[in-house]
Amino acid sequence: MRHDSHFVEQLTTRGEDEPIGRMVPLSAIEADANQPRSTMGDLGELAASIREKGVLEPILVREVPAGDNRQARYVIISGERRYRAALLAGLTDVPVIPMEVSDEEALEIALVENLQRKDLTPFEEAEGYRALQQRFSYTQEDIAKAVGKSRTVVTESLALLRMPPRVREAAQALGIHTKSLLLEVLKAEDEEAMIRLLEDVAKRGLSRDDLRRQKRAPKGSKPARRKPYVFSFKPKDKSFSLALRFRQSSVSKQELISTLETILAELRASSSAGGD
Repeated sequence: MRHDSHFVEQLTTRGEDEPIGRMVPLSAIEADANQPRSTMGDLGELAASIREKGVLEPILVREVPAGDNRQARYVIISGERRYRAALLAGLTDVPVIPMEVSDEEALEIALVENLQRKDLTPFEEAEGYRALQQRFSYTQEDIAKAVGKSRTVVTESLALLRMPPRVREAAQALGIHTKSLLLEVLKAEDEEAMIRLLEDVAKRGLSRDDLRRQKRAPKGSKPARRKPYVFSFKPKDKSFSLALRFRQSSVSKQELISTLETILAELRASSSAGGD
């Protein structure tokens, strides 16, 4: 199944006497274990809106066999956030649109619908594109048409998959989610250089253009030397002063506490051994 025709086109071909949607109990709906969306985000605002106005966009589902004399069961294709928010809002029934599709087709639709969202991180977007390529043999042109983006956007997103896992983890830990910045970081010579760039971006608020200007700096010019971090302390009575100089340019509060605890442990150990 190529996702060239949107599911709405399938719905418009139904007979006049066949309803497009229906209301079904929430208890008859279940999430798909193969749902490509890994996180649902905060559902509070959506639940509040649904509590006040109801579910405005029907949930896309497929009916699954339920056996004789049993209530029909439905598995979600698209709309799991609405489903979960409706549960939070205390609804008992929600509007759904059933589709007759296979497991593979349902997953394909869910992937494409998921990729049309605006709140994906660059890495989530890239992983979704790769899934379409590997599982459904999409070309980059196919992906671009399916999600309504240019082929250049798709190509750039897929390039992020070359980023080493350690660098990706650093980007996520530092809260750097701008694709243009990540693509510039990816051009660095090795993992260590990439991580240094990410730290600079986080610490100094650098933009993509800032990174490009750094690269265009004259080759003969030496990069600015990173100053070692110095922790200074002086009590109110000024009876002494303490200065700790670290090799790295930045030190977290936890690292500082750990260092001071190590010094105290050394002093206590030397005192117990009879030292001054």
